Amino acid sequence: MTGPDPAGPKAAAIAAPPIGKPQEAKDPQASHAVDLARPADDLWERIRNGFAIADLDGPRVRERERWYAGQPDYLKRMVERSKLYLYYIIEEVEKRGMPSEIALLPMVESAFNPMAYSRSHASGLWQFIPSTGKRHQLSQNWWADARRDVIASTDAALDYLQTLYELHGDWHLALASYNFGENGVARAIRRNEARGLPTDYQSLKMPLETRGYVPKLQALKNIITNPQAFGVSLEPIPNEPYFAALPAGKDIDVRLAAKLAEMSVEELIALNPALNRPVISGPHTQTLVLPADRVDAFRRNLDAYDQPLTSWEPYTMKKGDSLDRLAAKHGIALAKLKLANGITSRTKIGPGSQLLLPVKGSDAAAEPLPAVFRQPVPPARRGGLLHIVRKGETLYGISKRYHVSTDSLRGWNHIGVLTTGQKLIIYGRGSGGTRKPVQPVKISAARPKQNAITALFP
Repeated sequence: MTGPDPAGPKAAAIAAPPIGKPQEAKDPQASHAVDLARPADDLWERIRNGFAIADLDGPRVRERERWYAGQPDYLKRMVERSKLYLYYIIEEVEKRGMPSEIALLPMVESAFNPMAYSRSHASGLWQFIPSTGKRHQLSQNWWADARRDVIASTDAALDYLQTLYELHGDWHLALASYNFGENGVARAIRRNEARGLPTDYQSLKMPLETRGYVPKLQALKNIITNPQAFGVSLEPIPNEPYFAALPAGKDIDVRLAAKLAEMSVEELIALNPALNRPVISGPHTQTLVLPADRVDAFRRNLDAYDQPLTSWEPYTMKKGDSLDRLAAKHGIALAKLKLANGITSRTKIGPGSQLLLPVKGSDAAAEPLPAVFRQPVPPARRGGLLHIVRKGETLYGISKRYHVSTDSLRGWNHIGVLTTGQKLIIYGRGSGGTRKPVQPVKISAARPKQNAITALFP
């Protein structure tokens, strides 16, 4: 994707207000009113009722159906993660009168992992790259990265998708633009118009990733519509709010906030994945997101808590300071000090640099930093190999060489007929086979970027 139009984070508490009818659709692809007189108990049923994008068909859709259906563990993990965010997203989608397929887009972008971090440095559920995140008011600073903020990034992504639909009047082209950029899609449309060719999504010449983008969403839609037909077990999700957002207020340790909310640190971070530091900073973090059933406990325990809310304090480095001396002075291991402050071998540290240091008399130096939300990344982005097709090679022969199926090769690469020099990405068992691949190139894994929140301190 290229990035949404500017949109700021929402600070209001998330409740479950009655949902009115969606806005009137501009055409059959736009959206349709859903009868909410008898709301579904299962969120999947609610989502099915709102499907309104014209169906796409073809070999790429079939390939993705086979791939997803053949990865039950992957689907299960993705659905488990989605439980935290999907109600909020479908609420926002319906408020805007958008088709409910849009709520499934994080499955394609990040597999509903808000800590997903790609080779292009895209981050969050909706996979914003740094430049577009900044351009569209998703701040990225020392304290937090709003690209990972569930509320802010969802608001921005939906704004952008609405703009793209208004531009094209077609959801397939809007989705292609979200992946490829509106300028790239516009150029593809102009090329076809100049040649007298159709300008629908499937007729445009676009990058392989973009040509496979909408088929991925369509395949997921088909599986959710009729999971039994694909041999998939889709666990129900309650049609009710999972979380609520509170004003962040004063600075508070991540660990203490979780304790006061009577929940695990891991779940708190799953709902507040934008955090970079072990402290929630009120001036830099507008909201604290908690499970809806933990809000009362948090407020009650916070009111009764009479100790300092944070065991860390900000410090600006002076001339003559060194990390070694500061760590020794504050009784904290140097490695832990670096981790708490996101310091790596590439970080420039010197006078004027901001640090978090343990408050004297606190237990920050002794307690380990929290091990938090770190779900597996989508298999399609894990480490793999690049195979360059040689003259005379067949898809069947390559599949045997790497111990993978031909369907997997087709699904990973969106291919039909092989051509000499074609590049194939190979994942799973094949990338670790005993036979040496042809011109192998390691493909870096998309993973959460390490900081004090995503890393487990040893």
